[in-house]
Amino acid sequence: MATKSAYKRLTKEYINIMKNPPPFIIAKPLESNILEWHYVITGPPDSPYHNGEYHGILNFPTEYPYKPPSIKMMTPNGRFKTNFRLCLSMSDYHPKTWNPAWSVSTILTGLLSFMLEETPTTGSIITSKKDKIEFSKKSKEYNRNDLKFRSNISKCYIYIYLKKRF
Repeated sequence: MATKSAYKRLTKEYINIMKNPPPFIIAKPLESNILEWHYVITGPPDSPYHNGEYHGILNFPTEYPYKPPSIKMMTPNGRFKTNFRLCLSMSDYHPKTWNPAWSVSTILTGLLSFMLEETPTTGSIITSKKDKIEFSKKSKEYNRNDLKFRSNISKCYIYIYLKKRF
Protein backbone atom coordinates (compact mmCIF):
# COMPACT_ATOMS: atom_id res chain seq x y z
CA MET A 1 0.00 0.00 0.00
CA ALA A 2 1.47 3.31 -1.09
CA THR A 3 1.82 6.12 1.40
CA LYS A 4 -0.03 9.32 0.62
CA SER A 5 3.16 11.02 -0.58
CA ALA A 6 4.17 8.04 -2.77
CA TYR A 7 0.67 7.86 -4.27
CA LYS A 8 0.61 11.59 -4.98
CA ARG A 9 4.09 11.61 -6.50
CA LEU A 10 3.54 8.54 -8.70
CA THR A 11 0.18 9.85 -9.88
CA LYS A 12 1.86 13.11 -10.88
CA GLU A 13 4.62 11.19 -12.66
CA TYR A 14 2.09 9.07 -14.51
CA ILE A 15 0.38 12.21 -15.80
CA ASN A 16 3.73 13.68 -16.83
CA ILE A 17 4.95 10.54 -18.60
CA MET A 18 1.67 10.32 -20.52
CA LYS A 19 1.94 13.95 -21.64
CA ASN A 20 5.64 13.80 -22.44
CA PRO A 21 6.88 10.21 -22.85
CA PRO A 22 10.64 9.75 -23.04
CA PRO A 23 11.93 8.56 -26.41
CA PHE A 24 11.67 4.80 -26.95
CA ILE A 25 9.90 4.23 -23.61
CA ILE A 26 6.34 3.66 -22.46
CA ALA A 27 5.47 3.02 -18.82
CA LYS A 28 2.37 2.74 -16.70
CA PRO A 29 1.45 1.51 -13.24
CA LEU A 30 -0.87 -1.40 -12.61
CA GLU A 31 -4.39 -0.18 -12.00
CA SER A 32 -4.47 -2.20 -8.78
CA ASN A 33 -1.06 -1.13 -7.46
CA ILE A 34 0.53 2.23 -8.25
CA LEU A 35 3.81 0.96 -6.75
CA GLU A 36 4.24 -1.57 -9.60
CA TRP A 37 5.03 -0.04 -12.97
CA HIS A 38 5.51 -1.92 -16.21
CA TYR A 39 7.59 -0.43 -18.98
CA VAL A 40 8.51 -1.33 -22.52
CA ILE A 41 11.69 -0.03 -24.06
CA THR A 42 11.81 -0.05 -27.85
CA GLY A 43 15.34 -0.50 -29.14
CA PRO A 44 16.58 2.69 -30.75
CA PRO A 45 17.84 2.84 -34.35
CA ASP A 46 21.58 2.32 -34.80
CA SER A 47 21.69 -0.02 -31.79
CA PRO A 48 21.74 -3.82 -31.67
CA TYR A 49 18.34 -3.57 -29.95
CA HIS A 50 16.70 -1.77 -32.89
CA ASN A 51 12.95 -2.51 -33.06
CA GLY A 52 13.15 -4.91 -30.13
CA GLU A 53 10.54 -4.45 -27.40
CA TYR A 54 11.79 -5.07 -23.89
CA HIS A 55 9.36 -5.41 -21.01
CA GLY A 56 10.41 -4.69 -17.47
CA ILE A 57 9.12 -3.84 -14.02
CA LEU A 58 9.80 -1.04 -11.58
CA ASN A 59 8.74 -1.82 -8.01
CA PHE A 60 8.57 1.30 -5.90
CA PRO A 61 8.87 1.16 -2.12
CA THR A 62 6.11 2.66 -0.01
CA GLU A 63 8.61 5.37 0.97
CA TYR A 64 9.06 6.60 -2.62
CA PRO A 65 10.32 9.21 -3.55
CA TYR A 66 12.67 9.01 -0.58
CA LYS A 67 13.80 5.49 -1.44
CA PRO A 68 14.59 4.07 -4.92
CA PRO A 69 12.72 1.36 -6.83
CA SER A 70 13.94 -2.05 -7.84
CA ILE A 71 14.40 -2.50 -11.58
CA LYS A 72 13.93 -5.73 -13.53
CA MET A 73 14.05 -6.58 -17.22
CA MET A 74 11.69 -9.39 -18.15
CA THR A 75 12.31 -9.84 -21.89
CA PRO A 76 15.54 -11.60 -22.95
CA ASN A 77 17.76 -8.93 -24.46
CA GLY A 78 21.41 -9.94 -24.36
CA ARG A 79 22.35 -7.15 -21.94
CA PHE A 80 20.59 -7.97 -18.65
CA LYS A 81 19.51 -11.14 -16.89
CA THR A 82 15.76 -11.58 -17.00
CA ASN A 83 13.60 -11.36 -13.88
CA PHE A 84 16.63 -10.25 -11.87
CA ARG A 85 17.08 -7.06 -9.82
CA LEU A 86 19.50 -4.82 -11.66
CA CYS A 87 22.25 -2.97 -9.86
CA LEU A 88 22.17 0.60 -11.15
CA SER A 89 22.89 3.89 -9.40
CA MET A 90 19.17 4.72 -9.47
CA SER A 91 18.01 1.34 -8.15
CA ASP A 92 17.43 -0.04 -4.68
CA TYR A 93 20.94 -1.52 -4.80
CA HIS A 94 22.30 1.98 -4.14
CA PRO A 95 19.98 3.83 -1.75
CA LYS A 96 22.78 6.24 -0.79
CA THR A 97 23.15 7.50 -4.36
CA TRP A 98 19.39 7.86 -4.85
CA ASN A 99 18.11 11.36 -5.57
CA PRO A 100 14.42 11.98 -4.73
CA ALA A 101 14.25 14.46 -7.62
CA TRP A 102 14.62 11.57 -10.07
CA SER A 103 11.42 10.40 -11.70
CA VAL A 104 10.10 7.38 -13.56
CA SER A 105 11.20 9.06 -16.80
CA THR A 106 14.67 9.73 -15.41
CA ILE A 107 15.02 6.16 -14.17
CA LEU A 108 13.94 4.58 -17.46
CA THR A 109 16.00 6.96 -19.58
CA GLY A 110 19.00 6.05 -17.43
CA LEU A 111 18.21 2.35 -17.83
CA LEU A 112 18.04 2.71 -21.61
CA SER A 113 21.32 4.60 -21.63
CA PHE A 114 22.95 1.90 -19.51
CA MET A 115 21.47 -0.78 -21.78
CA LEU A 116 23.29 0.78 -24.72
CA GLU A 117 26.64 0.62 -22.89
CA GLU A 118 28.80 -2.38 -22.12
CA THR A 119 29.60 -1.45 -18.51
CA PRO A 120 29.26 -4.53 -16.29
CA THR A 121 27.06 -4.55 -13.19
CA THR A 122 25.13 -7.02 -11.08
CA GLY A 123 22.46 -8.37 -13.38
CA SER A 124 24.25 -7.65 -16.63
CA ILE A 125 25.44 -10.34 -19.02
CA ILE A 126 28.03 -10.34 -21.77
CA THR A 127 26.90 -11.26 -25.27
CA SER A 128 27.95 -10.36 -28.78
CA LYS A 129 26.32 -7.70 -30.91
CA LYS A 130 25.01 -10.52 -33.10
CA ASP A 131 23.35 -12.13 -30.08
CA LYS A 132 21.70 -8.85 -29.09
CA ILE A 133 20.36 -8.44 -32.63
CA GLU A 134 18.91 -11.96 -32.50
CA PHE A 135 17.27 -11.22 -29.14
CA SER A 136 15.76 -8.04 -30.61
CA LYS A 137 14.26 -10.00 -33.51
CA LYS A 138 12.68 -12.48 -31.09
CA SER A 139 11.56 -10.00 -28.42
CA LYS A 140 8.05 -9.30 -29.70
CA GLU A 141 7.30 -12.99 -30.15
CA TYR A 142 8.70 -13.71 -26.70
CA ASN A 143 6.47 -11.06 -25.12
CA ARG A 144 3.42 -12.14 -27.09
CA ASN A 145 3.87 -15.74 -25.85
CA ASP A 146 4.68 -14.81 -22.24
CA LEU A 147 1.55 -15.13 -20.10
CA LYS A 148 2.96 -12.89 -17.36
CA PHE A 149 3.69 -10.18 -19.92
CA ARG A 150 0.24 -10.34 -21.46
CA SER A 151 -1.49 -10.41 -18.09
CA ASN A 152 0.44 -7.55 -16.49
CA ILE A 153 0.60 -5.40 -19.60
CA SER A 154 -3.15 -5.63 -20.15
CA LYS A 155 -3.67 -4.64 -16.51
CA CYS A 156 -1.86 -1.37 -17.08
CA TYR A 157 -3.10 -0.66 -20.61
CA ILE A 158 0.30 -0.72 -22.27
CA TYR A 159 -1.11 -3.70 -24.12
CA ILE A 160 -3.45 -1.47 -26.13
CA TYR A 161 -0.46 0.49 -27.39
CA LEU A 162 1.63 -2.59 -28.11
CA LYS A 163 -1.19 -4.56 -29.69
CA LYS A 164 -1.09 -2.17 -32.63
CA ARG A 165 2.56 -3.05 -33.13
CA PHE A 166 2.39 -6.88 -32.92
